[in-house]
Amino acid sequence: MKFTAACLQLTSNDQPKENLDQVLQLSEQAIKEKVDFILTPENTFLLTLDHEVLLKRSENFDNSHCIEGIKKFSKNNSIWFLIGATPINIDNQIYNRSILINPEGEIVSHYDKIHMFDVNLPNGESYKESDKFKAGKEIILSKLPWANLGYSICYDLRFPNHYRQLMKKGADLLTVPSAFTKNTGERHWHILLRSRAIENFCYVLAPAQTGKHFNGRETYGHSLIISPDGKILAEKENGIGFIVSEIDTEKVKKIRSEIPSTSLD
Repeated sequence: MKFTAACLQLTSNDQPKENLDQVLQLSEQAIKEKVDFILTPENTFLLTLDHEVLLKRSENFDNSHCIEGIKKFSKNNSIWFLIGATPINIDNQIYNRSILINPEGEIVSHYDKIHMFDVNLPNGESYKESDKFKAGKEIILSKLPWANLGYSICYDLRFPNHYRQLMKKGADLLTVPSAFTKNTGERHWHILLRSRAIENFCYVLAPAQTGKHFNGRETYGHSLIISPDGKILAEKENGIGFIVSEIDTEKVKKIRSEIPSTSLD
């Protein structure tokens, strides 16, 4: 089956309302391209390294102004929407959560990021997500009208077994909403995404954060849509905007039948 997907590229800040306005503006533009499915990157509605700000501005899953805004947009436009990831506060524990919304404006499923970005980079950057976020525990697959969607978020990308498990559960699409640092993105982003596509013969949809953010953090951009054979179908190198590509899930079946590596382990 065929459908058209759009990946948004953002430069989010620590003001949820401003970020929601940016997402809705870009989504309105994407709708004009006749897309069926819109995806946003990690940190969609809140990007900050300040734990106090996270606790104060992360929204409640069941009472979120930003999530409600996307639910209303999805219903008004009869479109599927993946909030790639946004911080969610549950009893003062923050989860980095990906949320799938259907054309009726209902939450279908969600996934909490499993692998925490705890690293010390050669250029002096240091991150310890586990100090601020509660890790998820469950690998999640969700059904779209055209295909099965396998969830992941950013640093999950470095753990191939995560994607192998999704493929074995029946995934045709792998979503990788991200806020890759410029440093690691330049070295590894394209290679890792294309590898996950080829290893599992899945489409990869990777909306990304880009540019220099208010707190000085710099993200890599280069949102990508990749075919199951590793071909880059669409890419936005930098700047705020979006990319669009048609997805043909029959191609997944065709490649897997030609090279049956996914059925051998």
